[in-house]
Amino acid sequence: MSRVGKKPIVLPSGVKVSISDTRLEVQGPKGKLSTPVPPGISFSLEKGELVCQRSSDERQQRAFHGLARSLAGNAVKGVSEGFSRDLDIVGVGYRAQVEGKKVVLSLGFSHPVEFSIPEGIEIKVDKQTRLTVSGIDRQQVGQVAAEIRKLRRPDPYKQKGIRYVGEVLKKKAGKAGATGAA
Repeated sequence: MSRVGKKPIVLPSGVKVSISDTRLEVQGPKGKLSTPVPPGISFSLEKGELVCQRSSDERQQRAFHGLARSLAGNAVKGVSEGFSRDLDIVGVGYRAQVEGKKVVLSLGFSHPVEFSIPEGIEIKVDKQTRLTVSGIDRQQVGQVAAEIRKLRRPDPYKQKGIRYVGEVLKKKAGKAGATGAA
């Protein structure tokens, strides 16, 4: 049995779940999410907990069991607490600011970079160098954070760029002949 799949999902107060054969709809204080249910997987409500079962022990069913439970768990956590991802902007003159529905970033290019904020995502800027991407959909929060990071990836030599908070970078040494040892 799948270790992830057999864990029940505890439903916090204020979260309502409606189950159909192909979709699982979760509604909570922060919003409403819908997640697909793979074929052969079924959900049921038992004593305030959401339980995931599979129809057979085939390899694909075992894989779908854990996947469906994880997607449902992320939906429940998203509508009750939400998800967030923090990004640091490192570099002299690098900064960000939110202007309406877009983020304007100065990243050392000859022009400011504009990133439009998708629906369902909220971006906050602290101290001009710390971005917080938050929302109820875990996949969308991670995707938006990755797209912002991609605008100026961390440089392995000078350590400048946009990085996740807590991301450890390996610093590479520059050219050995750069010190002028001739």
